[in-house]
Amino acid sequence: MTLEDLNAISESISEATEQECILSNPSSVSGGCINQAFRLKDQNDHVYFIKKNSRDFLPFFKAEAEALSQINLTNTVRVPEVICYGESNISSYLVLEFIQQGNPKKNGQRELGQQLAALHLIKMPHFGWTIDNCIGATPQPNPSSEDWVSFYRDYRLLHQFNLARKKGYSFDGEKKLLENIGFFFKDYTPHPSLVHGDLWGGNSGYTAEGDPFIFDPASYFGDRETDIAFTYMFGGYDSSFYDGYEKTYPLNPGFTERKTLYNLYHELNHLNLFGRGYESSSQSSIRKLVSQIN
Repeated sequence: MTLEDLNAISESISEATEQECILSNPSSVSGGCINQAFRLKDQNDHVYFIKKNSRDFLPFFKAEAEALSQINLTNTVRVPEVICYGESNISSYLVLEFIQQGNPKKNGQRELGQQLAALHLIKMPHFGWTIDNCIGATPQPNPSSEDWVSFYRDYRLLHQFNLARKKGYSFDGEKKLLENIGFFFKDYTPHPSLVHGDLWGGNSGYTAEGDPFIFDPASYFGDRETDIAFTYMFGGYDSSFYDGYEKTYPLNPGFTERKTLYNLYHELNHLNLFGRGYESSSQSSIRKLVSQIN
């Protein structure tokens, strides 16, 4: 981290907290593959978690701050407190509360399932969101919509298919799936929930005391099943998590079929971000979904 960045972030924290902040000794920490991440202390031993990227990434940091703040206001599941965000002459940044991670307490995963269900139970005014954001480094459009099926078709799957096409990928069954996506919602009409949006196992954790929290959201108002579906894609959640969720907010019986549909969005996004390694799994999911349409 440059001295210019360090000074700009110190000034931003000082303004946000109304207390002088002088940061020093940045140490790199794990922060995913999109941003640089640092743990920094000020002169009073206050610790901050800072994500840094290029200046043009600032709108995405603003959206992440908004998501964290909205989740925090629900008083359901803990997220890091937003301190501030801004830019220097060379970088943009997001400053968050630093939460020291530990191991889950005995019922930690169950509590996380219960808290996530409580978040999803809150009915939001529409599908979409207040602003666009990103999933990883991929722009994610969030226009307001009253119809979940068309929103998911146009602004999630079709959006990713169009990005993939620009990279030279094409898929058998894409057109049939998009034209018949309503098949998977014959007996299911979700209400808009504030979803995390990127809830793989690496985006949830536990405090030093063992209490759950979530972070790195790609939030919007959508079907709560999208969050639960993605928890299965890379693992990291045990049976007590799902039991805690189900007992608080039972899933619709058709979730098993829609799980593939919802994770296709993430498979396509990983294809667009990381390349051909996700091409075959995306095609396999499309074939599986199309084979169910009658």
